[in-house]
Amino acid sequence: MFGTTTPLYTLLMAIVGAISGGATAPFPVIALAVNSLADAVTCGLLILIGDALRHRRAGIAAALVWAIAPMSVTFAIGGMETSVFVALATGTLYLYLTDRPVVASLCAGLSLITRPDALIFMLPLGIDHARRSLRRSPRAGGRTLFPVRELIAFGAPVGAWGIAGTLMYGDPLPHSIAAKVQAYHLPSEAALVRLMQHYATPFLGHLTFGLSWIGVGLFLFPILFGLGALMVIRERRETWAIMVYPWIYFAAFAVANPLIFRWYLVPPLPVYFLGIFLGVERLTRDIKSPLIAPAMIVAAFALTLHGWVLEPDHGPTRPAPTMAYIQLEELYEGVAQELLPELAPGDTVATGDIGALGYFTNARILDTIGLISPVSLEYYPIPADEYVINYAIPARLIDEQRPDWLVMLEVYGRNTLLRDPQFLASYRLTDEIPTDIYGSRAMLVFHRNSADD
Repeated sequence: MFGTTTPLYTLLMAIVGAISGGATAPFPVIALAVNSLADAVTCGLLILIGDALRHRRAGIAAALVWAIAPMSVTFAIGGMETSVFVALATGTLYLYLTDRPVVASLCAGLSLITRPDALIFMLPLGIDHARRSLRRSPRAGGRTLFPVRELIAFGAPVGAWGIAGTLMYGDPLPHSIAAKVQAYHLPSEAALVRLMQHYATPFLGHLTFGLSWIGVGLFLFPILFGLGALMVIRERRETWAIMVYPWIYFAAFAVANPLIFRWYLVPPLPVYFLGIFLGVERLTRDIKSPLIAPAMIVAAFALTLHGWVLEPDHGPTRPAPTMAYIQLEELYEGVAQELLPELAPGDTVATGDIGALGYFTNARILDTIGLISPVSLEYYPIPADEYVINYAIPARLIDEQRPDWLVMLEVYGRNTLLRDPQFLASYRLTDEIPTDIYGSRAMLVFHRNSADD
């Protein structure tokens, strides 16, 4: 079963890792290098889009803010696929805008096998491409309505993954999407509220002016974006398919209402930044005050920098975004180092946060959410009163699957495992590390009793 939603990035890491050392390859360093390059590409593309729209200053401003935005930097240094996905998405938008549909289709295909939410920005592009194709006459040198070359370019990477994914995993569709839908429990309005907060604070003004700034930003930035979007759509009609992307993204996630991990908030930001700065350009033009645009660009840059610290209180001692905290990963790394001497060959470790623990122990993992362990999904849903936060480990999962070890934040089992007589009789607590992450009281390590074998 395929557990990651990003096959292209996984393949990219595997190829670079194989070249640079195989199993001993420095994957965190490789990911940082790849992501840094991808973010640099995104910055360049934003400038090129600004040039294509004849508003170069807006493109440069968007690129400058993207280069330091905590939302971009955090997940670049965190080793996620976000930077590569955003570069591919921005590249698709630029290639479409500059009327290179075949290469744009190839880029869109690569985007889709990097993250499935690429469908969100592809939808308006497809609609606009069909609209433009209908208006062209083949006799006048236009393209035919059936875009054979574009379909081949798009289908090549998507089809290749479809075949490879089916042969290797039995299904090319990411299993993790279904797992996240079933395992997490949250209010129906949770995604909408989080998205509203995000769109109201693109430059993190709430860090400088307080939470009341969210109320200001809810109106200020969508209005500026709207002014900029209307300006460029009047100048070039096809740009609607680009400028609508942040709002389709907003609507899609608000309606689907998944648990909004922070990296879900990143993809629409480059276009959102660009639209806001285009609005600033229009405001400068309409008011006829040449100082407005430079002042607002400097203000946006300065406000965004407020999201950084010169010396974080944990992790590397170099400047980093405040949101780039890795306390949880460090906690799991410490547990992994303590577990290593205790693990017997073939031992299974159950956990809900699989990344760091799996990487540092190289043990067999029972993923209690179900991202890489399909068996876990059989134990969801669970009653709402068993959740303290948005996730809880089902007691029956551990009772029946009987992993050798269980590592969990206390809050994940407070209303399930820690109240389950069978679990408490079968497992003994071997370590308790105080922490308040996610409202927890500790990180707990349990080992199955030998008498229970």
